[in-house]
Amino acid sequence: MNTRYESPNYATQAQYTQQGAQVANTPAVNQEHSVTFQANGEDVKLAPSTVRNYLVSGNGKVTDQEVVMFINLCKYQHLNPFLNEAYIVKFGSQPAQLITSKEAFMKRAEANEHFRGSKAGVIVVRNNEIIYSQGAFALPSDTIVGGWAEVKRDDREEPIHIEISFDEFNKKQATWKDMPANMIRKTALVNALREAFPDSLGSLYTEDDKSETASVVPNQAERKQAQKESAASSLISKALSKSQTKKEPAKHIEAKGAVPVTEMPEKRDPRDPEEEQIDIFKDQIERQKAAKEAE
Repeated sequence: MNTRYESPNYATQAQYTQQGAQVANTPAVNQEHSVTFQANGEDVKLAPSTVRNYLVSGNGKVTDQEVVMFINLCKYQHLNPFLNEAYIVKFGSQPAQLITSKEAFMKRAEANEHFRGSKAGVIVVRNNEIIYSQGAFALPSDTIVGGWAEVKRDDREEPIHIEISFDEFNKKQATWKDMPANMIRKTALVNALREAFPDSLGSLYTEDDKSETASVVPNQAERKQAQKESAASSLISKALSKSQTKKEPAKHIEAKGAVPVTEMPEKRDPRDPEEEQIDIFKDQIERQKAAKEAE
């Protein structure tokens, strides 16, 4: 016999069954609702399954929350992930990184009415002299130490000038080893564009400037700082402990055939507990009374 619920409140009745409970607790992202938006004058349609299957790099499994965040990033920033303007990078159980390409930065900058061009290059040490080289040019004997970039806007008197350190951004991956000058130049340009157009690019990051240098190193620095503070606290505690152990009760000097004589106690530290002072003087008074009675 087939059972049919005539009540319009079917979902409420189904919640009492195991199947109904599972449906009630299923995140909305699992329902294959696609999102359509405009990017570069074209309609872009994104579904959670499309993101998981085609737009994720790395060996990690993205969560529902990360998929939703990526879709919203593309929607509100008008990025077309099918043109490689945005994608997800995730390894293992680490948080996913929502990455934007350099081309997307350039398109966004060129679409701004105040943009008046940009230039970038590398900073090298040549014959013990710092040289600002144009583009990604460097001699084999040069030592690359950084990158620089300038972005011009017609509503600002001075161009936005950025200089970054090679050691800080170098990820030591294949592209950085094979094309170090090109990579540091590109990273400098992206940082300059972000600072020049904070409204449209302030929340976007490329794979090269949102890397382990930007996310892990500060955490390591915080842990090192916490370790230093913990070590300092431990040293202070040990010093206080040694200081307290040095304050021993009054020593008694006894000699054969002589009345016991008590050494005068050390001068009391105001920080010492009050009861410790009372015990010392009480013991001294009792011994003085005993000495008088013996006479």
